[in-house]
Amino acid sequence: MGAQPPNPQEIVAGLLDDERFRSACGRRDMGTVFRLLNHRGVSTRRLAALVEITQGRLYDYMSGKSRVEKLALFEQIADALHIPGRLLGLARRSWEPQVPSSADEAPPPPDADDLDAVGAFRDADRQAGGGRLYQAVVRHLSENVARRLVDSADGLKAFAAAAAFTEMAGWMAHDSGLDDLAERHFVRALPLARMSGDMPLTAGVAASRSHLSLQSGDAAQAMHWARAGLGVMSRGPRIASLVARLHAMEARALAAAGEAPEAERSLARAQAALHAPQETGSGHSWTSPFDAASLASESALVLRDLGKHEDALNAARQAIDLRLDGRARSLGFSRVTLVGVHLRRTDLDAAVHAGVELLTTTTALGSVRFVGQLAELRRAFSPHCAYAPAREFLRLLDDDMRKRSVLLADIMRSPCTGGTS
Repeated sequence: MGAQPPNPQEIVAGLLDDERFRSACGRRDMGTVFRLLNHRGVSTRRLAALVEITQGRLYDYMSGKSRVEKLALFEQIADALHIPGRLLGLARRSWEPQVPSSADEAPPPPDADDLDAVGAFRDADRQAGGGRLYQAVVRHLSENVARRLVDSADGLKAFAAAAAFTEMAGWMAHDSGLDDLAERHFVRALPLARMSGDMPLTAGVAASRSHLSLQSGDAAQAMHWARAGLGVMSRGPRIASLVARLHAMEARALAAAGEAPEAERSLARAQAALHAPQETGSGHSWTSPFDAASLASESALVLRDLGKHEDALNAARQAIDLRLDGRARSLGFSRVTLVGVHLRRTDLDAAVHAGVELLTTTTALGSVRFVGQLAELRRAFSPHCAYAPAREFLRLLDDDMRKRSVLLADIMRSPCTGGTS
């Protein structure tokens, strides 16, 4: 099966914080808007059909030979592509919910029931993995949240709840090794978050999309989403942990792209942001926790990709030390990183020691993504099987993976499903 063509409305949702796009809309320069969409994979034939003009007219707009002038056509384009009316100087479109117009009109706080549900799902997910929780989250979303979207009395809270639980379903799918499904959830969560008027929630979804892009090896997309999230946060309340998370995602994307100096600068910004004072009253209940251990874990991956192995080892050890009393999955991922960095340094004895510790401390972790990381470790260890301790570790690893595969058989597509963190 061929790849699905990109959805123009989803692309527009990802461009709403892009300065070029916003500037083109402000100038009512539809030619530039069309070019931006075309450069992101939307064919001219599809664009013309969506906005109900001929391809010839579309080419004229894109080349600058002529400009859109009629109000009716601006409205037609806004409705077809879901460009918010305010960006084109139009009235709010019928498909747009009423959203706060300034920071003084902050979106309402989440309901206590929603927060209780989020907290319960997060606690269970951190300890055991999200594979077995995915269906429960989707069911909660369908039965307890979705119906509220048509209840005008619930207003913006319903859109925020729908965005938060849809994003959470995406993470559960990702932990189940179903990244295509995770991407669909994240794509749906973004417009819901925007409709809620909740900027930190919107930026958090952008951070999730950045993470998932890294898993698929698309550093450019990962960088786009990290910077889109930072753009959102520049206009909303400063949530120090969220800004740090976005800078960490930016650093990882830059490191993956081989941009070492820029990656290190972004990592330093993440560190500074995490320890910066938070704006009064800017606590945010939907925001996923991102703390010193989270940053240490991301830093280890950045430094590993930059080839700074000693620094990567120190960061991985720090992440492990900070996670020893909780968050079993994060602890497991950090231990995987530690083993991997030892292997990159060809320190086989240290890698075997850390690997055995990894297996003995993660027996209860039911994460398909974690099993995928173990499979990656197996591939990395295989060239060293002539060394007796490495060969013995491979035997232990194979036995461990067989047991995990049996326990997770109902939610795994294959024993090696998943990606690296």
